[in-house]
Amino acid sequence: MTKKVILVWFRNDLRIHDNEILFEAVERGDIVIPVYFFDPRYFESNHSGFRNTGVLRANFLLETVACLKERLKELGADLLVFHGQPEDLIATLCAKYDVTEVYHHREVAHRETKISERVEAVLWKEKINLKHFIGHTLYHKEDLPIPIKDIPDSFSAFKKKVEKESFVRPVLPAIAAITTHPHLEETKIPTLAALGFSLDDLPQQTEAGLRGGEEQALQMMEITLTPQYDEVDDYNLISPYIAHGAVSPAFYYHKIKAAATTGNKKKYERLIMRLLWRDYFRFMLKKHPNIFFQNHQPAVELTTSIEKMQQLLSRETGEPVIDTLLQQLRQEGNLPYEHREVLAAYLLQEVGINHLLGARFFEEYMIDYAPATTYGHWLHLAGFGTSSKDNLKMDWHEISKKQYTLRAEVK
Repeated sequence: MTKKVILVWFRNDLRIHDNEILFEAVERGDIVIPVYFFDPRYFESNHSGFRNTGVLRANFLLETVACLKERLKELGADLLVFHGQPEDLIATLCAKYDVTEVYHHREVAHRETKISERVEAVLWKEKINLKHFIGHTLYHKEDLPIPIKDIPDSFSAFKKKVEKESFVRPVLPAIAAITTHPHLEETKIPTLAALGFSLDDLPQQTEAGLRGGEEQALQMMEITLTPQYDEVDDYNLISPYIAHGAVSPAFYYHKIKAAATTGNKKKYERLIMRLLWRDYFRFMLKKHPNIFFQNHQPAVELTTSIEKMQQLLSRETGEPVIDTLLQQLRQEGNLPYEHREVLAAYLLQEVGINHLLGARFFEEYMIDYAPATTYGHWLHLAGFGTSSKDNLKMDWHEISKKQYTLRAEVK
């Protein structure tokens, strides 16, 4: 009898817990081959002069992959790691290990979708099925009360409908053991240098800097969900882990619900609101393909915006709040969402950059970069978002005045 060998292609789902593709592979497969590809396309520079992945996010990713590799070893398996384009390598791997099916999580952004299509075309020639899973959102697509094409563009209407007529699935049971190939090859995780970075590019780690990995994610989650922790950065200390899949939105949601207390209700509601916005952006990108990546400010030339950004990043702005935010972003790759709005509004209103360039700037520097969320957020900040009521209308000075924590730090 032929054994069922399932190759699990990890992407932005770098965890053991509540991971549907890994859980299903263990349940249905006789042998499971976990694989991760460091795709060179993600470490190139784009035509705006920014890197698709900056050094801080690259380092965070390396730590997250290393953690996953160790966790898989604890369960009796390992993570095969390769530096190359998946469509160039996956057919050879499938042949080597007699793979019968490949599992992966479907993405919604253009680049990620195209890579899936290329891999699927390669596997099709080998008569191997690429099975798609949809597990990156809080509310599962199959549980939505309406088709994605009918989801209201208004965020408040979307929130009301899903909260009233849908549910967040329970977390999957823990995996106790994984059976893998007895002669799995030895692979090593690439270095920063192999990905095109110099160690000099990496800022010295500060106390506020986050370390990648599932274990770090779970620890940080416990810290920030305590009733005593009520800082402005509670969500953005978890969002990098969600972006890389070191923690699932559903797992985080149920932890929030369990931690909620009547005395600090607003804090937990705010965290759930962030998760809902994340879902909204992903579903909007599915409903309106590529909408967040289109130029909605044609009058603001990208070339001019690039020149303005280069000048801005080469000096201090003279605005203490903005200079503080830029320094924190460069040192840590992370900012509370309230502070991101201040910085983005300044760049859009004062410097006059195009929203696409602003998103590409965040794409390089933010360790929690996620295509739909980052580009969707910038489109709303520029005043052209899909939920028109939620487009930013305030002057950046007004937004800054609301951020009393930041003002205190600057003083």
